[in-house]
Amino acid sequence: MTSFHEILFPLDVALKSAGGAERRTDIVSFGSGREARNARWAQSRRRYDAGYGVKTLDALQAVIAFFEERRGRLYGFRWRDRLDCCSAATGIAISPLDQVIGVGDGTTSVFQLVKTYGGAFAPYARAIAKPVNGSVRVAVADSEVAAGSAFTCDATTGVVTFLAGHIPPAGAAVTAGFNFDVPVRFDTDYLEVDLATFAAGAIPKIPLVEIRP
Repeated sequence: MTSFHEILFPLDVALKSAGGAERRTDIVSFGSGREARNARWAQSRRRYDAGYGVKTLDALQAVIAFFEERRGRLYGFRWRDRLDCCSAATGIAISPLDQVIGVGDGTTSVFQLVKTYGGAFAPYARAIAKPVNGSVRVAVADSEVAAGSAFTCDATTGVVTFLAGHIPPAGAAVTAGFNFDVPVRFDTDYLEVDLATFAAGAIPKIPLVEIRP
């Protein structure tokens, strides 16, 4: 990813912030009352407002310093979404069987980490590009394999690479469990903070938007 810093936004602020997934859908309404709906985006995009997590002057100063070092919107960075930051359901320990990331064919050695949402009607597969370093667990045909000796995972891309002698055989399900961050950037080049209103409890607006690897 160009113009990206592999650094995590202040965690104490991020865990108290607001935000979530966004999609873009065109809807045309007809005189009959029926609708035609078309998805403009194949992938969802997340937006956050870090301002909700800024409760103290120290936290505000830390965010300002972080903003300045990122040069506003110029550099991306890692963001921890407390609602959706692991391969398992919230509050459940990750398992190497959490997510299917591919099926072996005896020759393919590289697999992208993926998290799938839903399953009954139209499951959505989301590529995970920023796993937490050291958190990735992988299994082949339901048997966990060892990191470092059987596979490696690039924490900057989410690509799992099997080493020689450990390439998944044909038909074997390749699964993984992991913690992950969201690649984002500031969605403004201007942070406006009124210290008088901040002291009175006003929340500064600090918008962030997900970016693509």
